[in-house]
Amino acid sequence: MRWRIASAILAIAVLLLGIGVYVYTPSPAPETPEENLMEVGIVKQARLTILYDNSLYNMELRAAWGFSCLIELEDKTILFDTGGDAGILLSNMEKLNVDIDEISIIVLSHIHGDHVGGLIGLLNSMKNAEGVTVYVPSSFPESFKSEIRRCGANVVDVKDATVITEGVATTGEMGTGIREQALIVSTERGVTVITGCAHPGVVDMVRRAKELTNRPIHLVIGGFHLIGMSPAKIREIANQLKELGVECVSPCHCSGEKAKIVFREEFGSGYIEGGAGAIIEI
Repeated sequence: MRWRIASAILAIAVLLLGIGVYVYTPSPAPETPEENLMEVGIVKQARLTILYDNSLYNMELRAAWGFSCLIELEDKTILFDTGGDAGILLSNMEKLNVDIDEISIIVLSHIHGDHVGGLIGLLNSMKNAEGVTVYVPSSFPESFKSEIRRCGANVVDVKDATVITEGVATTGEMGTGIREQALIVSTERGVTVITGCAHPGVVDMVRRAKELTNRPIHLVIGGFHLIGMSPAKIREIANQLKELGVECVSPCHCSGEKAKIVFREEFGSGYIEGGAGAIIEI
């Protein structure tokens, strides 16, 4: 009898794996030794502008599947991801009065085309691409890195958590399948975490940012990769972010409409509407 029960359980497990049932299992929060904390520093203010998204905040812009966010600091302008199409990215930048030649740092989250597709066209439109440094996960193909260098820009491989400039860092590559990095912007209000698609799990990426900085999380913005999940599972993830102390959220891109509804309910006044053209002052 025990053998039959065990066999039945095994058969059910194989069936579930075969039909691709998604089971979210958050990684345990490891202890982070004090010596592993990063000296990120703090920026006094930051202005975030969503340049590229599949939904619109500013109806004068163009929407398309993908994500890009501009981070303007007192002395640096950083671009996180470049959307999927250079024409749309540049058009939205022009309408938002963004000077592309002010960008000195570009950070790419992961290799998918809807996040890196606008890069080469952007670099070729710059007057001085030689003054731009592009931070890419080390797992990116060498052919892609070579193409960036042919445009004149510098390439920095990122494997581990890295400070990019005062108050700004990357989580380093995360995930066992699609390798991805998130951007950390440390402000006086707390840490802002910007994700491209959060393939490794938005909870794990936020937890990593908190471990690295030992600071409260003020805002999580970007793609949360929740399309196709049930409202119950999305709510569980929202509550896990709240347990990590996240104050505000702005789900964009691949988060999905169901996720926006759930996060709006869970975070209340801490929910910030995203979409191309949305501007957040920190």
